[in-house]
Amino acid sequence: MNNTAVLLLQMGGPDSLEAVKPFLLNLFSDREIIKIGPAWLQPFIARMIVRRRAPKVAEKYREIGGKSPIRELTQAQADALAAELGIPCHVGMRYWHPFTAETLPQLRKTGIKRLVALSLYPHYSRATSGSSFNDLTRCLADQDSDLEVVRIPHFYDHPLYIQAVSEKIETGLASFPDRSAVQLLFSAHSLPQSFIDEGDPYLDHIQSTVRLVMERFDNVSHHLAFQSRAGPVKWLEPSTDDKLKELAAAGCADVLMVPLSFVSDHIETLHEIDIEYAEEAHKLGISSFRRTESLNSSPTFIRCLATLVQDALKNS
Repeated sequence: MNNTAVLLLQMGGPDSLEAVKPFLLNLFSDREIIKIGPAWLQPFIARMIVRRRAPKVAEKYREIGGKSPIRELTQAQADALAAELGIPCHVGMRYWHPFTAETLPQLRKTGIKRLVALSLYPHYSRATSGSSFNDLTRCLADQDSDLEVVRIPHFYDHPLYIQAVSEKIETGLASFPDRSAVQLLFSAHSLPQSFIDEGDPYLDHIQSTVRLVMERFDNVSHHLAFQSRAGPVKWLEPSTDDKLKELAAAGCADVLMVPLSFVSDHIETLHEIDIEYAEEAHKLGISSFRRTESLNSSPTFIRCLATLVQDALKNS
């Protein structure tokens, strides 16, 4: 595997409170993740949205330490993967530093000829992995690069990914006195329903992950819901907050949240689940509300990534 490197593709997140506004502007300006009005008008509309949202979002980041931990956590994943594979592993972010466009020139200086681009979104969507791969293609063209690129677009059903998620659930269930009374609530990042209607495979991938994970758990009830909606369009249902209300109304006291579509901690786990949903759950009367640990640098998850890379190189 000489002259080969791995590039982990991830969304990125603001690394300071000052970075929240430009990060959000990058996000809302990307028509591959959200289309707002005609293309020529989107930058203007994005600026208006960000001006309104940035103070509230910055406050959420302040409550989790003043920044997103995703850069450090993704770099730790890259370091662990490099140790496992014995080849260099780098990070390319979509909406904040280190941008893919910043990482590629560093790779060229090392004499790399072949690049394995591995999307850290387990479930493919054009809004996530699709946008990251398109960004990579544009960056390679802009830099007149002749790198051979091997793409890994998803791993929602990989046995080691399923095992890694299952291990976190097992640890979470063990913290309850009676696991048979626990309701597992898988919570995936939502997506506009129109994406699915147009053929995006994201929902099928999410449902497959849940099915494969639950094959490993007997006598445990589970549910699937969707979080992080934004904007007035129709989103995937049920929403996580609606599902929590439904569980509380049914008398459920023990809920274990399982974040899906996230492989590391960031604002959706640390604030939306750990603070917002936890507060809502307790108000509703759910006395034991917990979340499974994120995968982060789980040894099983790192082995999953290593296997994905090795298999992709064999087949390229």
